[in-house]
Amino acid sequence: MPQRNFSVKISLMFLTVLLGCNPPSPKEKLVVYSPHGKEMLGYFEKKFEAANPNIDVVWLDMGSQNVLDRVRTEKENPQADIWWGGPKELFEQAESLNLFGVFQPTWAQSVGTEYKSRNGFWFATFLSPQCIMYNTELLDSIAAPKDWDDLLDEKWQQKIIIRDPIPSGTMRTIFAAMIEKERKRTGSVDSGFAWLAKLHANTKSYAADPSQLFIKLARGEAIVTLWNMNDALLQARENNYPFGFMIPKSGTVFAIEGIALIDGAKHLENAKKFYEFVTTPESLKEQAEKFYRLPARKDVMIQTEWMTGRSFEPLDINADSARANQAVWIKHWQETIRAK
Repeated sequence: MPQRNFSVKISLMFLTVLLGCNPPSPKEKLVVYSPHGKEMLGYFEKKFEAANPNIDVVWLDMGSQNVLDRVRTEKENPQADIWWGGPKELFEQAESLNLFGVFQPTWAQSVGTEYKSRNGFWFATFLSPQCIMYNTELLDSIAAPKDWDDLLDEKWQQKIIIRDPIPSGTMRTIFAAMIEKERKRTGSVDSGFAWLAKLHANTKSYAADPSQLFIKLARGEAIVTLWNMNDALLQARENNYPFGFMIPKSGTVFAIEGIALIDGAKHLENAKKFYEFVTTPESLKEQAEKFYRLPARKDVMIQTEWMTGRSFEPLDINADSARANQAVWIKHWQETIRAK
């Protein structure tokens, strides 16, 4: 009998311990779709989770056109909570398809009308200047192309690699700008497609994603590309890729990059927290210093070392026209130029 009493006591003690221990609550989720790259996404995932330990951030890094296509496909059953990054024209298209929820961030009045939705569906975070990027081990700054039209010279035949424009917001922005540039010069959109046809003739291959673009350029499979300035700087720093860049002397093309909540987001409150978190002055300063981003907000003035001595004059084109016609023009390029 004493042995039995001892066993009962041990069992009661074990049950008391179990009842007294509260199992950890499962973390809430937040799903982010973004083209901003693993470096910046990983950094802000960790930083946001440290400030919000009850939230688990899951991000998918993909081209901005892919983000739009995916959000549109998932409209009846949204899987993402927030879309962070990508050109204005794709955000405007998504808004027209009723893919966003309305949200007014605390800094809504700190961006100009051209940098936000009139109805509060999206707001711009960055201005990303596009550039000519090249392999510095195979080409020096003197020999590198200095302007957009230089890329059409026969000496660059089979020496250019381009990120596939179909899923890429960056390349869609550049291609539409080149067509608009030529239309302004000649009065005909056909001259814009003729420009792209010459570029296509000099292009060795089209990379399926940014990682492939960087690897192939670094290996010397081609020596020149068109891409955004922030990645040229970031990949040289993070991966020691031999990348240099030129801001075209006739003017750069700016991608106005936005942020928006997905309509019907399953983790809406978490998405709002993330939205505000990555757009604070402190976060924008870090994004400028660590990831070479130019804030769109007029109340956040940042001057970092990498900006010193660089000017970012915009290409003199009708940017609204380029944005409005982009989808049609890219489709025409795919069917009549690349298909050949």
